[in-house]
Amino acid sequence: MSDLARDFYKSWRNYARKNRAEIGGEDEVREHNEDPLKLGNVLDQLITTRNWKQGIAEGTLFSEWDEIVGSELASNAQPITLLDGELTIQTRSTAWATQLNIIAPNLLKTISGSAPGALVERLTIIGPQGPTWKKGLRTIRGGKGPRDTYS
Repeated sequence: MSDLARDFYKSWRNYARKNRAEIGGEDEVREHNEDPLKLGNVLDQLITTRNWKQGIAEGTLFSEWDEIVGSELASNAQPITLLDGELTIQTRSTAWATQLNIIAPNLLKTISGSAPGALVERLTIIGPQGPTWKKGLRTIRGGKGPRDTYS
């Protein structure tokens, strides 16, 4: 999820810089305001001008996952990341990973139909992750891990 937030920020920052250079600063834009606008209209305009439609659609995919795929599948599989059109889904068990790999084409169609605007081209389905010994304060590069102490 942090990758999505980082992409939003980069998109916003790059667009804001480009927009300021073209307009010549925000002060000129604010001088022409006359009447207050409805908040919904302002948000729609902000989303359109900042090119956030795809990002919001992708965020909706994560927040409404159980409504898109159904409660049974959502309780056993969760979306992890969405990068460059590839949605990574982590399952509760390897059996669920196998089942999702079998129905992946249909699941991709369901996701594309239920979350318009979200760019999902491929699915990567992974099973549950076991404990890892590669992270931590006392990790040594090239070390074998916990078994190197059991000589």
